[in-house]
Amino acid sequence: MDIKIDDLSGIEVIKLLNEHLSDMHATSPPESAHALDVDALKSPDITFFSAWLGGDLQGCLAIKQLTPQHVELKSMRTSNSSRKSGVATKLLTHAINFASDKGYQKVSLETGTHEFFLPARNLYEKFGFTYCEPFSDYKTDPHSHFMTLDLVEKSYNKSKHQTN
Repeated sequence: MDIKIDDLSGIEVIKLLNEHLSDMHATSPPESAHALDVDALKSPDITFFSAWLGGDLQGCLAIKQLTPQHVELKSMRTSNSSRKSGVATKLLTHAINFASDKGYQKVSLETGTHEFFLPARNLYEKFGFTYCEPFSDYKTDPHSHFMTLDLVEKSYNKSKHQTN
C-alpha cells in the first residue's frame, strides 16, 4: 500500500471525504459532528494522507497541529471496499510514525460514543490510546470520546521492547 501526502484535489479523495462527512452528520447531532470538510482540511496546519493500492483509494487520515508538541487525528476513513482489511491499522501506524518523526510528543483525537464508532475506538485502544478529558477547543459532550497517546512514553516502551 502506498500512503502519501495528498493535496485533496482528486475526485476519489473528495468523494471519500464527502461520505465521511455524511456518516458523521447521520450518526451525531450537528453540534457533536467535528469532521472537517475538504476546504478546512486544506489548512496549512493539517497534513492529509491518502492510502492507495493498485490505483484504488483505500482510505485517508489527517494530522492537525495543535501546538508544536501536540497533534490531533482528523478524518480517518477507510473506503467501503477496504473495510476490515488492515487499511486503518496501516494508516494509523503511518500517522503515528510521522508524528513521532516530526518530534510531536502527543497525538489526540475525538470520536463518537455511538455503536457506529466502536471499531474505531477498539483500534485506537489497540494502539495504546487512552481516554482523556476534552483537549484544544473541545467541550465535554455525551456524543464524544476523547483519546490521547503519549509518543514519548510509546517511544520509550518501543526501545525498551527492542532491547529485551
